Amino acid sequence: MIKFHPSNQQLNTFSNGLMAPAESLIISAHCDMCIQCANKVVLYTEAHSETVFDESSQRLDPNLFGTMLSQITSQEIDRGAGSEPKNSTLELDGRKFTLPRSLNRFSESIGNWSHLVGKIWQAPVNIGGDTVANFIFMEKGGGVPEHTHRGTEMTLVVNGEFSDGLADYDSGDFMVMDGKNIHTPLTKSDEGCLVFSIVDAPLHFTSGWARLINPFSHLFFK
Repeated sequence: MIKFHPSNQQLNTFSNGLMAPAESLIISAHCDMCIQCANKVVLYTEAHSETVFDESSQRLDPNLFGTMLSQITSQEIDRGAGSEPKNSTLELDGRKFTLPRSLNRFSESIGNWSHLVGKIWQAPVNIGGDTVANFIFMEKGGGVPEHTHRGTEMTLVVNGEFSDGLADYDSGDFMVMDGKNIHTPLTKSDEGCLVFSIVDAPLHFTSGWARLINPFSHLFFK
């Protein structure tokens, strides 16, 4: 069950086309997995379309918005018969993962898997711009050492579940971490966990041997 979503403000900005490309991509991928947020985006998009033709409408009436939101989130999105593109898959050691539709166009931009420390695997994704995107797979018992962030990290759980000392996350969950957060992602799932992560600055490790990497972390950022 999806418990962590983009904020209404983020979904509103996304639907209005005012969001940075990297953030827009990962939120779009979350909406591929989350009917609740996908329906909200439809609502916001319709509202923005209406205001184009009504310059006197500076903001949505809160009561009207609440009623519309209640109605639309109870409905399924009609994408049209036969309009669904086939989802791309990602493979690692015989495991196959179905990717959210929004990531389909980057399927040819995924690099080779590389084994990091412990039971962690990483595959870079070239999405352009100044951000760094990766698929990260944690085998059972695998995790990323305790760290905080020099910038912002956006993460979408594509398949599986993990915990980080702050919360428990499942497939479809979306989260944003920054310098105010210190966490230690770890999965105990037999199937492991695959996430899609976008960062705009290197991580900063805060515990144990991993702190030795910090002076050189910029070398691995791009």
